[in-house]
Amino acid sequence: MSGCYSQLTLADRRLLHRLVDQKVTINEMARRLGRHRSTIYREIRRNTFHDRELPQYTGYFGTIADQLTRERRRRLRKLRRHPDLRADVIRQLKARWSPEQIAGRLLSEGISPVRVSAETIYRFIYSKEDYALGLYQYLPEARRKRRPLRSRKPRDGAFPASHRIGQRPDFIGNRSQFGHWEGDLIIFERPFGHANVTSLVERKSRYTVLIKNPSRHSRPIMDKIIRAFSSLPAFARQSFTFDRGTEFAAFRAFVSCRRIQTSVKCRRRRLTSSHTFSTTSRESA
Repeated sequence: MSGCYSQLTLADRRLLHRLVDQKVTINEMARRLGRHRSTIYREIRRNTFHDRELPQYTGYFGTIADQLTRERRRRLRKLRRHPDLRADVIRQLKARWSPEQIAGRLLSEGISPVRVSAETIYRFIYSKEDYALGLYQYLPEARRKRRPLRSRKPRDGAFPASHRIGQRPDFIGNRSQFGHWEGDLIIFERPFGHANVTSLVERKSRYTVLIKNPSRHSRPIMDKIIRAFSSLPAFARQSFTFDRGTEFAAFRAFVSCRRIQTSVKCRRRRLTSSHTFSTTSRESA
């Protein structure tokens, strides 16, 4: 095995394809290719083609594996090809914006002609070339290493389809009824630390409530909202609409809180989450 690491070539992947078809062991594949067994494991795991409609065609194919690798590199290099975009992403990460919020803002506000997904930003943060920047420490969970793909929780898991903004009744959307609120988080630049402000706007009257938070942890934020609204009568707090930022992931605390349980039973509370992370998608903004 060579002591100098090099990327697998198309020829390597074609040979690996034949070895996979022959059901050769991983150790033997590594020996024939002159690579460490972990390299072979990683290559097969990352670049196996999955066909949900025709599962019999699922498998590792050399040419497809090479195309998948090139596509991942192209997406990652997008931030390197556009230094202004890269600098903007880094600045927003340091301001404690999540990759999902950054990607949503770039898309909705047309700030950059180049689009990047949240996944591209995550790959950029944890890439070998850019890991030294330490951008992972600005993420909500600040993990030094990214979780394996299979152990990651789906982003939409915290917000079921029944609570999506598309399910919100028309009388909330047209502002015809009092007592429906929209929440957002105001995040400050790095010198202010983790402090932020929750903004809650009543859709009909535009009355606004501002709540100061020491961090972006979801449960403390939701607890403060509950305390601020628990003294209001039921008709004044009928529904809340939040975006899908991690700071609002504990929205179920509203339903479990006994102080507002009566209003939930008497008038069914609808907790909805916006499809995008941009405040422009919520009309009260």
